[in-house]
Amino acid sequence: MSNRTGHGGPADESAIEAHGVGMKYRRGWALRDCSFRLPAGRICGLVGPNGAGKTTLMAIAANLLEPATGTLRVFGAAPESAEASRRTAFLAQEKPLFRRFTVAETLRLGRELNPGWDQKAAENIVRAGNVPFEAKIGTLSGGQRTRVAFAVAFGKRPDLLLLDEPMSDLDPLVRHELMGTLLAEAAEHGTTVLMSTHMLTELENICDYLLVIANGGLRMAGEVDELLTAHALLTGIQSDGQPPPDLARHTVVETRTSGRQFTALIRPDGPIRGPWQADTPNLEELLLAYLRSPEAPPLISPSSQVGPRAVAA
Repeated sequence: MSNRTGHGGPADESAIEAHGVGMKYRRGWALRDCSFRLPAGRICGLVGPNGAGKTTLMAIAANLLEPATGTLRVFGAAPESAEASRRTAFLAQEKPLFRRFTVAETLRLGRELNPGWDQKAAENIVRAGNVPFEAKIGTLSGGQRTRVAFAVAFGKRPDLLLLDEPMSDLDPLVRHELMGTLLAEAAEHGTTVLMSTHMLTELENICDYLLVIANGGLRMAGEVDELLTAHALLTGIQSDGQPPPDLARHTVVETRTSGRQFTALIRPDGPIRGPWQADTPNLEELLLAYLRSPEAPPLISPSSQVGPRAVAA
C-alpha cells in the first residue's frame, strides 16, 4: 500500500517516535525498552494480548501518563506540549463523556475546547446513527455513546487519532459503518490512526501498518504487505514424528502439528525447498503465530526503526 499524505503531514514524517520507552507499575513493567516510529498518514493496528502494554503506550502518547524511562514524541513534539495536544485525539475504551450533558451540549463543549473544531463532521456522525441531539448521554445505549465519542474525536480534526478498543461494544453492522467513516475521514484528511483491537480478522481490510506488542516489548512492526511477504506458511507431513530437519535452515516463528501433518510459519533464509506446500500467510495467521511464540525473534521493518538517542532514566 502506498503512503498517504494530507493534513497529517508528509509520508516521511513520524507521527509517533519512541526511544526506549518504559513504564513500570507495582506489578512490574507494562512496557520496557520500546523503540519504534510510526510514519505519518498510516492506519496502524496495535495488537497484543491483554496486559501487553497497548493502553499504556497510547496513554503516554496522549499525555495521560509519563514514561518511567525513555522518550516519546508526537510529530516531533513532546506529548505534554500545546502542539502535540492540538494535533492528537484519544478515544479511550471506556469512552468518558459527561452523562448529564445532552448530545448537543457534548458537541458544543468540543467546539469550545478545540479551535479547529468541525461541527458539520461531528453532527453528521451523530445523525447517521439517528441519535437524538437533545438526549442526555446517560440515557444512550453503549453503541450510541460510542458514536457520540467518535463524533467528538473526529470533530477535533486531529492529525493523530488514538483509538483504544473503540468498537468492542458495537454490533457488526454499526461497527462496519463506523469503520467506513473512519477510513473515509482518515483518507480525506491524511489522519494517522493508531487503533488497538482484538478483532484480528477485521485488521486486514483496515490497516496498512502494524505494531505488535507482547510482554511489554515490541515483537513486530512495519507495513502489513511487507510483513506478510517476509513470511511463508509451510504445510507438510511429519517424518518420524518430527517436522523435516530442513526447516532449521530458516527462521522458524512457530510450528504446529495435527496428527501426521505439520504447519510452520517461517521467515525464509534463502530459497524454500522441501517436501511441503508454501503459501503466504494471511494477517490473522501471522499475528496469532507471533502472539503464541514470544520466544521467536522480533521483526522490525526499516520504516519502523529509530536511530540512537539519549534515553532519560
